[in-house]
Amino acid sequence: MRQEPADSILSSSVKDTAHTALPTGGGGGRLTPYQVLRTLPRDATPAQQDSAIQATFQPAEIRYSSRPDTLHLPGHDKGVSLKEVDIPIYYEKTFFAKSLEQAGRTTTMYGMPGDPIPYTLRNDHAMTSLLLGSFIVSLLLLAGTHRFFLHRMKTFFYVPRADDTFMPETSTELRCQFFLTAQTCLLLAFLQFFYTQHFIGETFILQSDYMLIGVYFAMIVVYFLIRALLYSGVNLVFFDVKRNTLWQKTLLLITSLEGVVLFPLVMLMVFFELSTQNVILYFAIALFLTKILTFYKCFVIFFRRVGGYLQIILYFCALEIVPLAVFWSALALTGNYFKINY
Repeated sequence: MRQEPADSILSSSVKDTAHTALPTGGGGGRLTPYQVLRTLPRDATPAQQDSAIQATFQPAEIRYSSRPDTLHLPGHDKGVSLKEVDIPIYYEKTFFAKSLEQAGRTTTMYGMPGDPIPYTLRNDHAMTSLLLGSFIVSLLLLAGTHRFFLHRMKTFFYVPRADDTFMPETSTELRCQFFLTAQTCLLLAFLQFFYTQHFIGETFILQSDYMLIGVYFAMIVVYFLIRALLYSGVNLVFFDVKRNTLWQKTLLLITSLEGVVLFPLVMLMVFFELSTQNVILYFAIALFLTKILTFYKCFVIFFRRVGGYLQIILYFCALEIVPLAVFWSALALTGNYFKINY
């Protein structure tokens, strides 16, 4: 086999060739690597080419200009000097950074930032505190009014007579029902937010996810108010005031208890990441039972004596099913409107 000569011998010969035989650049300029390699034989090995380049070009210290940069585009900030490298704040506050500072040393972190952690309600202290706070308040209110709710649930399937009289609720019982109704609106807003994140998108034009949850909460509150007004307007035309008042109390009770049923679902979703299939199944069963109980009380209060099955179906569909479908479509359109489309 052919053995290549040592680099030291080749380096000395290349130095002599570079200083004597190498041409100078055009116009008195410096040589280029192309011109240096053209002076070597065609059968020069890569080691010989590398030695020729190292013999001709010597590394020099890079000296940056200390003059200010005045050539920047209008409307843009001035260029940043390469010597000015700041340590990110999350590196400055670590234990190792403090140790280096105490030792009189500085460190600089290079590279690209990683992908941010996706937003979850479990890592949001404000939302988890709100859920836990509403849970504690609900327990305190139910502890003081549990006899009222037990009595109303026992007599829920009782068929009232025309001469029956009902005792009015106390102020504490009314406040408890209104709070549980507001909690129902909040839980439905959380469920709609989960639905939006899973099926629509995770980035929105709003400044924070709190605003999206607030929009859903406001829409749900408006839906319940409009539903109550529709029931009151229609019932005052076709039925007496007594049955209308009984229906409003029944509707308030069902809505408040709906939040109690949905609360475990939201807690499991937030803290234990319940699967989407189980969430849909749980919510579908809860919604079905709620509508069945509403339909039953509507029949008992208004249509039991009339016996018009077609009338109650039209009544229930016009005031319960159709508004619910329209409201669901409005929630979906709202999520698509606020979503960022790339």
